[in-house]
Amino acid sequence: MQMDDELSGLGEQMRTWRRDIHQHPELGFHEHRTAGLVARLLADWAIDIETGIAGTGVVGTIRGTRGEGRSIGLRADMDALPMSEKGTSAHRSTHDNVFHGCGHDGHTAILLGVARHLSLNRDFRGTVHLIFQPAEETLRGGSAMIDDGLFARFHCDEIYALHNNNALPAGKVGVRSGAILSACDLFRITIKGIGSHAAMPHKSIDPLIVGTTLVQSIQSIASRNIDPLDTAVVSVCKFLSGTAINVIPDTAVLEGTVRTLSVKAQDITLARLRTICEGAATMYGCDVTFEHLQTSPPTVNTPTETDHVRRAAERVLGVDNVIVDVAPLMASEDFAFMLQQRPGSYFFLGHDGLTCHHPEFDFDDDTALTGVAVFLEIVRQRLG
Repeated sequence: MQMDDELSGLGEQMRTWRRDIHQHPELGFHEHRTAGLVARLLADWAIDIETGIAGTGVVGTIRGTRGEGRSIGLRADMDALPMSEKGTSAHRSTHDNVFHGCGHDGHTAILLGVARHLSLNRDFRGTVHLIFQPAEETLRGGSAMIDDGLFARFHCDEIYALHNNNALPAGKVGVRSGAILSACDLFRITIKGIGSHAAMPHKSIDPLIVGTTLVQSIQSIASRNIDPLDTAVVSVCKFLSGTAINVIPDTAVLEGTVRTLSVKAQDITLARLRTICEGAATMYGCDVTFEHLQTSPPTVNTPTETDHVRRAAERVLGVDNVIVDVAPLMASEDFAFMLQQRPGSYFFLGHDGLTCHHPEFDFDDDTALTGVAVFLEIVRQRLG
């Protein structure tokens, strides 16, 4: 990787910032300490800052000394997961059931590294907005920042983000035009039947029978309604019903997720879920209510901006270390909302270690400089 001495010197600083953030994780919309750390560092580096965007979001703005030009947004997420850390590192979480198990501590440290370098090297034309976003794990932070005027207040002609991915070796970057992450929809199905004694099932409308039928019928959506060249995953992950071993309950609740790589598949799947629920209600003579709890779109990269990432990564890493048309993941990201507003690209940063959301996950600090170098090369190529 081509990297000057000044950039190489950032490695240890980023490791310190990252491990401090890891030790003090915060959940979405509660990243007060993390946002404070980010804001203090940016202010120390004479970077213009705005805080409190969507509650805990921070944006730092660096204007090049060559005058007006294009505006670029670079985004990092700051929040942790509501899970316990099982690792034993010296910098493990100090908070019960809050843990940086997805690498957002690393993403924040990377963008801080970019900020530090650009604060000392402003010889470019245009503007860089450094977007530190809350609440990615809830899939609500990105849209909340947009609703709070993110792009009205900080104009971006194009926008970029990254995520660590252990499916790629450390030192490699994966790029993909089009959908790189899936949409995510959460749903709840409530079945209201008629309860009865277990010995008198004929007097009941058994919500368990209705629920098991629904679980099986829902599996036909991906296999029979979605184009085989498209992708959809529908998972019922909770089935709650009953209080006693000898009582047929009157209610059952199913909850689950839909993951799709296209808006078309997303729309078809949600429509079929509603239709299947309506059919079950008619078939069994009970009330079946479908609730669409939350939605986020697929993360869709624009071709031109993805090519900018590819060229930047190839320059700093070499062609052999850039995976073009990397396989998409069925995980989801609220950066997708930002990509609906502005052209841009989201890319994968290879790392050694466990997969995200594993209870012993720890961000690979040795990969942080790779992320910084690619971001900076994007800035160099786009802003000169």
